[in-house]
Amino acid sequence: MNAVWGKVLRRLGVALLSLSVFILGISGYVGWNLTHPPKKALQTTPAAVGLPYEPVSFVSREDGLVLQGWLLRSPENRLTVICSHGYRQNREQADAPLLPLAKVLVEHGMNVLLFDYRNSGESAGEMTSVGQYEVRDLLGAVDYVHSRQELNPKVALLGFSMGAATAILAGAAEPTVAAVVADAPFADLTRYLEANFSVWTGLPAVPFNRTILAVTPILTGLQPEKVSPVQVVGMFAGRPLLLIHGEADDDIAPENSRELQQAYPAAELLLVASARHVKSYQQESVRYEAALLNFLQKVELAH
Repeated sequence: MNAVWGKVLRRLGVALLSLSVFILGISGYVGWNLTHPPKKALQTTPAAVGLPYEPVSFVSREDGLVLQGWLLRSPENRLTVICSHGYRQNREQADAPLLPLAKVLVEHGMNVLLFDYRNSGESAGEMTSVGQYEVRDLLGAVDYVHSRQELNPKVALLGFSMGAATAILAGAAEPTVAAVVADAPFADLTRYLEANFSVWTGLPAVPFNRTILAVTPILTGLQPEKVSPVQVVGMFAGRPLLLIHGEADDDIAPENSRELQQAYPAAELLLVASARHVKSYQQESVRYEAALLNFLQKVELAH
């Protein structure tokens, strides 16, 4: 009898070990692919919406990675808006869509800088860190604007999804950023991934969400806990922040923007009914444009 139980326990142990190895293997594979997505090729240029543009390149702050972009200049030169795209997107942010919105900004006297984050579009790099290193790229874009003496040095950041969270991180780190507009940001990357990895992977939340989160930093060296807009937004210290979120967003829930506003009560919050992830502009373009332009006008006039 003991021999029989011993054999059963050994087989059970082998099965559990095999299952654990399988889960770890799948988690590592998925985590690696999520942080090394293929680059999304550019499909158009600002000329498609009737805008002249200047191809530009500059380097990420700290690590000097070469980034590619477009500079759209307005003769009025009232303000310079740097756009910050989302995960698996590029400088076009076609799902917003960004180019028509950039045209509105240029027509209202603002310069616009669109660029590709590392491992996106035409920029260098092989890994996407969902904000940890992208913040260096965005700060490099701020440095580039300040290096162009003909551009208005007052900078506002306009970000979407991952790019929205990154814009908040950059605004907190760089006091020369005059204001930030964050469309559909997450409040804290670790908590977001723990709850939502299954949205991106299609795998069951248990056991994969936490396993992927545990394995991926070992493989990549990334530290998701460093990507927490809610922990740093207080460093805006009175500077303007406009949060925009679709109330039907099931990729990044609007509670994330509410949490950010609670942490930084000076923030304005625009909620768009029925809008899904980064679809607020598409859903209510007139209201979106009015809110954005009113916000940026106040930024322009502030000392």
